[in-house]
This record gives sequence, C-alpha cells and structure tokens, in this order.
Amino acid sequence: MSRYQRPKIPGAMVFFTVALADRRSDLLVREVGMLRQAVRATRAERPFAIDAWVVLPDHMHCVWTLPEGDADFSVRWSIIKARFSRAMPPVERRRSHEARREHGIWQRRFWEHHIRDEADYRAHVRYCWINPVKHGLVERPEDWPYSSYHRDGGVIP
Repeated sequence: MSRYQRPKIPGAMVFFTVALADRRSDLLVREVGMLRQAVRATRAERPFAIDAWVVLPDHMHCVWTLPEGDADFSVRWSIIKARFSRAMPPVERRRSHEARREHGIWQRRFWEHHIRDEADYRAHVRYCWINPVKHGLVERPEDWPYSSYHRDGGVIP
C-alpha cells in the first residue's frame, strides 16, 4: 500500500484539487448548497481562510490559508467530504468502499500544492477562476456561478 508524505507547514497557503469518484457526475453543482454547508460547518470547528474556490460538476479547486501553528488540511478535507457524503443519498459502492466505511462519492485522495511565493499564489487563484472556461462550461470566468471570482470581483486578493 502506498504511503503518501504530505508536507506539514503550519500557516501554509495550499492549492487543492478534489474530485468525485464518478468524473461524469454533476453532483457538486447540483448539491452546491450542501457542499457550502459542509465547508461552513468545518470552518467553524477548524478555521481556515478561503483565498479562492471554484466548484465544477465533478471536481473543485481551491486555495486555502491555514491558521498560524496549524498544518492539518487533511483532516479538514476528511470532515468536509464526510459531511457532504452523509447528506447524500446512498450510491452503489465497491467492496473496498464498504470495507473502509466510505460512501463511494469521492476519490480517496486529493492533490495538493503548497504555494511558494506571490507569483505562484496569483497563478493558482487565476487557475481556479479560469477552470470553468478551460472545461468549456462558460466563455468567461464571471459567467460561472460557483466561484470566488464573484466574491473578489475578479481581483486577486
């Protein structure tokens, strides 16, 4: 079994890609309200700043800043994914999902990249905002409703 080593940098800015197990699904935009609720509840218990976020039908990208002295983004993702999953109707699961008591909605792992500098930060925020265009969902970032682009007015914070 693979053993992934993730950096543990307190207060880090981190870019994430988190995907559904079924990459043909539109569950995240259909249930965006429940996803927002799961994120809100998790942030209330384990705070983090949202620098950028975009939700697409089957995956999402975001940039978080963790609190000083805290490096535990993996637990936050685990809680968000579990809260969202528990709120969804059951889906067909593989035996491996049943054995691990997983709902089978999410890919098990997520991709993370620690932001190195201001240019890297700006590039990853832009990547979040442009992603719906890249996937052919809209022609302009401002046309996609599930994006922090609207909160920030298209200006990188």
